[in-house]
Amino acid sequence: MCNVGKRVFGIIKKRFWIIALITTIAIVVSGIISFFVLKPVYQAKSTLIVNTEKNEETQVITGDQFNVTQKLAVTYGEIIKSRTVLDEVNDALKLEMSYGELAGKVSVAPLKDTQIISVTVQDTNARRATDIANTIPKVFTKEAKRITKANSVEVIDQAMQPTAPIKPNKVMNIAIAGVLGVMIGLFV
Repeated sequence: MCNVGKRVFGIIKKRFWIIALITTIAIVVSGIISFFVLKPVYQAKSTLIVNTEKNEETQVITGDQFNVTQKLAVTYGEIIKSRTVLDEVNDALKLEMSYGELAGKVSVAPLKDTQIISVTVQDTNARRATDIANTIPKVFTKEAKRITKANSVEVIDQAMQPTAPIKPNKVMNIAIAGVLGVMIGLFV
């Protein structure tokens, strides 16, 4: 058993240059791709709240009303991603994107056990991501009132222009490439 370990270690020591070369190539290729090929992606996020009507007699929100409002938040999330809303956002910002392209940049999620909806936009242009994330609530509020004739929706937080991209994570890409380079080098 000990001889096998010594032999393997001896082979690794003798062929260390192969491991180092493969690892270096993997790191350099990953660095080039991360820094020069992959476009940075920025993320902007706005949040909305679905308001409910208070009980006229007690001026409080009942548990049933809160549950209905939570379900409305899910419904409103679907309306936000609808062709009607996104086409109007596209027209308002003169984006010249297809519905599918714009829908792919937008994700909508109701925050668990709340009346809050989070609208997140990812784009290669920080300003455009912010503009989309801030225009969606304006268009959506108008459409929600027209479509559902329901409770009001208000913006809690407007999107702020991101200063740093969220993707690609250059350091992580290079670290993963280094680990894979070592593994491939050992295998070879």
